[in-house]
Amino acid sequence: MAAPDQTDFLAADAPAPDWPAAAKPAHQPLAARMRPRRLSEVVGQDHLLKPGSLLPRLVAQNRFGSLLFYGPPGCGKTSIAEAIAHETKSRFVRINAVMSNVAELREILAAARRQPAAGTILFIDELHRFNKSQQDLLLPDVEEGTVRLIGATTHNPGFYVNPPLLSRSHLFRLEPLPAAAVAGVLRSALADAERGLGARRVTADDALLADLAVLCDGDLRRALNALEVLVFGLAEGAALTPAELEVFARERRIRYDADEDEHYDTISAFIKSCRGSDPDAALYWLAKMLAGGEDPRFIARRLVILASEDVGLADPQALPLTVAAHHACDFIGLPEAELTLAHATLYIATAPKSNSATLALGAARRALQSAPVQAVPLPLRDKSGAASKQNQHGQGYRYSHDYPENISGQEYLEHPLTLYTPKTAGWEAKIADRLARWQGLRAQQPRPGP
Repeated sequence: MAAPDQTDFLAADAPAPDWPAAAKPAHQPLAARMRPRRLSEVVGQDHLLKPGSLLPRLVAQNRFGSLLFYGPPGCGKTSIAEAIAHETKSRFVRINAVMSNVAELREILAAARRQPAAGTILFIDELHRFNKSQQDLLLPDVEEGTVRLIGATTHNPGFYVNPPLLSRSHLFRLEPLPAAAVAGVLRSALADAERGLGARRVTADDALLADLAVLCDGDLRRALNALEVLVFGLAEGAALTPAELEVFARERRIRYDADEDEHYDTISAFIKSCRGSDPDAALYWLAKMLAGGEDPRFIARRLVILASEDVGLADPQALPLTVAAHHACDFIGLPEAELTLAHATLYIATAPKSNSATLALGAARRALQSAPVQAVPLPLRDKSGAASKQNQHGQGYRYSHDYPENISGQEYLEHPLTLYTPKTAGWEAKIADRLARWQGLRAQQPRPGP
């Protein structure tokens, strides 16, 4: 069984424990060396850490319980956890849910029970990787305060953390770091001779560091690791130039996790941009999904849904066009299918919009739920077979084609309802005019007899 992570320490100003020689990292990455040591050193999360905010007050009083930090990679979840442990002089045990198991977890919890005065903080990185049983194992000790859990996750805790554990924790959402905050840390790392890269005496102008920060999408760990690679690729005392940065830019990868938060957030933005008739935003989110490796058929299916849900009768060509785009994705494949998806996206985003079909279907369902189900009127019933004829099925039916514009005045419900209200956008405006005219024709027809 693997021992707990060697970051298990008494996080005070006391000297760190002596690690075995094999446990000491031969070379810590720059991101680890530059990790903040106090909450005041954490950058870019002012909504959580500005003076007077809830989290700093709880830490200053050492009166917090279990905490959950939810946010994208490299935004400071681990840094905040370690800073809290240092500032509260707590025993800090760090494990990664990917590598841990139930036996290790039991041993850590038992050790915490034997040292109640140490005030153990158990930091679990990637908490979402623990299954239900592993999360449930934490509950008694979290409930009793034997350990204070700090969980870090890149996944929505509402989906991946058990409700009992979630209810016992304060949830804090961290945001991607602003490019300016990332660039400031990069500047400090270049100058810091103790923990950073100052000994290399490499220089870089502010504009170049700002460009590197932008390329890293708010991920400070990634930015620091990239800076370290770029600096060690140069001679001591050299200047970092756009030529070196261009190499990194060519290898840039969009942060996009299929079937996880980025997937759902981005497709949501795509759908809402199409619905809101913003072709530029719709194309941007489409490009992000394609760059992130999204399945083109998934995007095409969403376009087919949009064609009925949000365009509808305002442009009846939207549905066949998006269905054709879906078929094209199947038999063309990438990369050419990207053009098909762009074509369909622009069509949907620029089409007139109507959700009348969505509203009408909802109204019909509510009518079924709120009143007894209507019987089919006798004139509309099938008259095939002797029994149907004997029961007068079909009698009194008016054949629509015998009347002007096919309007016979026939009632098709025993208790008429108004479920569909046409919008006035695009083609549907013509439907509204047509229905109004037909209503007048119905009024002119004699009412059916008893």
